[in-house]
Amino acid sequence: MTHHWQSRPEGGGRFALWLIRNIALYGGRRFGRLFLYPITLYFFLRRGPERAASRAYLSRVFGRRASAWQVMRHIHCFAATIMDRIFLLAHGETPFEIETVGLELLDERLAQGRGVLLFGSHQGSFEALRAIGARRPQMPLRVLLDKQKTPAMTELLEALAPEVGACVIDASQDGTSITLAIAEACQQGALVALLADRGRSHEALRHAPFLGQSAPFPVGPWLLAHSLKVPVVLCFGLYLGGRRYRLVFEPLAEQVDIPRHARGPALDALIARYAQRLEHYVHVAPYNWFNFYDFWQQDRRGAVPSDPGLLGERLGT
Repeated sequence: MTHHWQSRPEGGGRFALWLIRNIALYGGRRFGRLFLYPITLYFFLRRGPERAASRAYLSRVFGRRASAWQVMRHIHCFAATIMDRIFLLAHGETPFEIETVGLELLDERLAQGRGVLLFGSHQGSFEALRAIGARRPQMPLRVLLDKQKTPAMTELLEALAPEVGACVIDASQDGTSITLAIAEACQQGALVALLADRGRSHEALRHAPFLGQSAPFPVGPWLLAHSLKVPVVLCFGLYLGGRRYRLVFEPLAEQVDIPRHARGPALDALIARYAQRLEHYVHVAPYNWFNFYDFWQQDRRGAVPSDPGLLGERLGT
């Protein structure tokens, strides 16, 4: 559990994902979900570090040592959302019941025409957000994702829905390219979605209370928001079991301002608010949080960049 999350290999590989894709698409969702049980058992038995990280996380949430059954339920929930990504891309939201909370607040900020940064987390299904794009076809949506971290999954999803790939801003690019792409999207009034709970290997981190202990969170998203001066909205895509999802939108700031003379305290306050809301939804749906590594022991050497000009570098490393 001491390795950084980026050093862990992608689970399954191309053949396993191809098999899941064909089972899901040709056998139907109900038939496909039967295979989640052997998949869950396989990963429970074969992925020791992820199994240990899941137990440690769930033990924090429940206040007692998590059982093997609870760990397997956690893995099963993750596998279910991965399979549902296939159906969401292939068939849209038709097979699902997707409830939205706070969508009108998001609409109000998009109507300003300045663009919106949507900060999510590795919780539930961020993919369910694409259902909002279908309901709001006039709303341009861009998503920041690292294609190189999960190449097999990326290849599969883009094969299912090539138009989705065109909406992705690849986080494996250099920092300057990422920053310019996000800025351009915001200038076009787009909704730009990114995950703000997991730091990359060389990214600056700041700590905030989370599930009873100080945990590291990346600085980059907040410096980006400060640089672009656009509204920031939090998004939590909760998987509620079966075919049910709930998308929750919560406005965080109309504009993020980080004074140069008080950079550290300002960042700490922003990250603490984010961590507080993340913790709230972790308790609402504890099996939805999918950081299968020791989240509290990420690299603690990260520091706040002293110059906003380092923003692109921090995002890209």
